[in-house]
Amino acid sequence: MTDMDPRRGQVQVDGAHASLHFVRRLRHGPERVWAALTDPAELKRWYMAQAEIDGRLGGSVAMTSGPAQFVWTGRILTWEPPRVFAYEFNAAPRPELPEGETTIVRWELVAHGDETELRLTHTRLTRPTASGFAPGTHALLDRLEAQLAGAPLPGFVERYAEVQALYPRWAGA
Repeated sequence: MTDMDPRRGQVQVDGAHASLHFVRRLRHGPERVWAALTDPAELKRWYMAQAEIDGRLGGSVAMTSGPAQFVWTGRILTWEPPRVFAYEFNAAPRPELPEGETTIVRWELVAHGDETELRLTHTRLTRPTASGFAPGTHALLDRLEAQLAGAPLPGFVERYAEVQALYPRWAGA
């Protein structure tokens, strides 16, 4: 994997905050990808999450996710199956998130024939959190791709370590 790898996400820093942007081309239609993003049984595998989703505008999302078992909740801001799913990501302070987080996650699915372009944007992250979430998000998207393909899922911790060097750490992060 090189610095120019199209699967690599982009990190934009603005003062104390940062945004993550990922684009992936998936060999599945939007309906299939939507199910992987919104079905708690599917999220349990690739996102390693216990999820509750009240799928509607103004509904709620509550998850305990990843190896660190982050607990976060939020209100659904956009629910347009199978195109756009956006929600708040609110996490209380804990050792790995000393300031907590109040962010926005937006998944956009664009059909291209039998494929889907997935656009993921995670905004308003604190810089320290963005430093860890960038390689983590990359690793999770690799797991999503494997699940959609019916392939073995890469280990999260191992994949995180493999892609971590692609993402910057900032002074103070």
